[in-house]
Amino acid sequence: MQKIKAIRGMNDVLPQEALRWQYLEQISASLLARWGYQELRFPVLENTALFKRSIGEVTDIVEKEMYTFEDRNGDSLTLRPEGTACAVRAAEEHGLLYNQTHKLWYRGPMYRHERPQKGRYRQFHQLGVECFGYSGVDIELELIQFCQRLWQELSLNDHITLQINTLGAAKDRAEFGKALHAYLMPVKDQLDEDSKRRMDSNVLRILDSKDPSTQHLLQAAPVMGDFINPRDQAQFDELKASLYELGIAYIVNPALVRGLDYYNGLVFEFVTDKLGAQATVCAGGRYDQLAVKMGATATPAVGFAMGLERLLLLMQEVDVFPEALQRTADVYVAVVGGSSNRRVLALVEKWRDKLPNLRFLTHCGGGKYNSQMKKAFTAGARAAVIFDVDGTQEEVRVRLLEGIADTKTISVEKVVTWLLENLQ
Repeated sequence: MQKIKAIRGMNDVLPQEALRWQYLEQISASLLARWGYQELRFPVLENTALFKRSIGEVTDIVEKEMYTFEDRNGDSLTLRPEGTACAVRAAEEHGLLYNQTHKLWYRGPMYRHERPQKGRYRQFHQLGVECFGYSGVDIELELIQFCQRLWQELSLNDHITLQINTLGAAKDRAEFGKALHAYLMPVKDQLDEDSKRRMDSNVLRILDSKDPSTQHLLQAAPVMGDFINPRDQAQFDELKASLYELGIAYIVNPALVRGLDYYNGLVFEFVTDKLGAQATVCAGGRYDQLAVKMGATATPAVGFAMGLERLLLLMQEVDVFPEALQRTADVYVAVVGGSSNRRVLALVEKWRDKLPNLRFLTHCGGGKYNSQMKKAFTAGARAAVIFDVDGTQEEVRVRLLEGIADTKTISVEKVVTWLLENLQ
């Protein structure tokens, strides 16, 4: 019988790796709470029309990458490929947009059918932040500042660079698109195949091309900055001045346009040179007209999303995970001479109540002393408490596992005191 394996591009997270996920999730969730952001949760499945209307029907995501199917009622449903459209849909549906301000965040799996490679998967996870009802530079600064603080807490500041650009209003982007199209038409045959296809569907995406020959052709192309209206240009200039005052380094990247149709004004990316082609670890911008596409009133909005797999890859690449992540228990409770009995389990439960900051791992199933100690070291435990089922039930052996230490015998009543003295 053929073994059933995971779907290509959809990965299992094994226990040791899960500790790294938990570390990243706990730090980011704690930071978001400290900044006053509230969590939003929305379904994995949405109506397909949501993404066609918001992302744009001529984007790669909608044209080639979405997991879309008809359910038993004949409705077209799609596994969410990104979170911003879902957040706007949820906020509009539940009355959070009109004449209100909200700072929201979400976290979870997204789905895109593309060629799996390191840092790019068919099921991937994002942490996103969306702010509704805020116009002006201050909220944009806060989001960038938040990301900088997160990189600092993850010890990644030296490995991530901020890139920014402005797309102006929709009509600015349209005028730039016409100029870029006119510039590229005479050399269309020299473009890479993806760029040829984008000429008549989404010409701005050609700026994202990684093909060297296409990038060479773009060197003398029109630039977005020449088409920005005075109001948006002034706001962008204010943002740059504020970043300078806050000591946040940045690079203006005129080719930064983002791959989604709903952006206007500020767009930004945090990139790294440690992950090869998958350089972007966080990206976002302003999308003031997205609510209108949902049938709602225009609402100022800005946000970002970061790929958790890529962040974890970067953290592993530059080796910033704390050594404590190798430890799955603080105290290993061994039972020699028989299987774990009810009395041992009851005692350990009392110790957990009295020492809530320590993690107790109780051995189950019996086995030799050396075998159990090997498992204690594998778990990274700092101490072991050893019960001898065949001996007295009033005493146990205790042993520190860090460094060289002797095993000593103490009464059961003194275990909590011993652990407090040696581990806390």
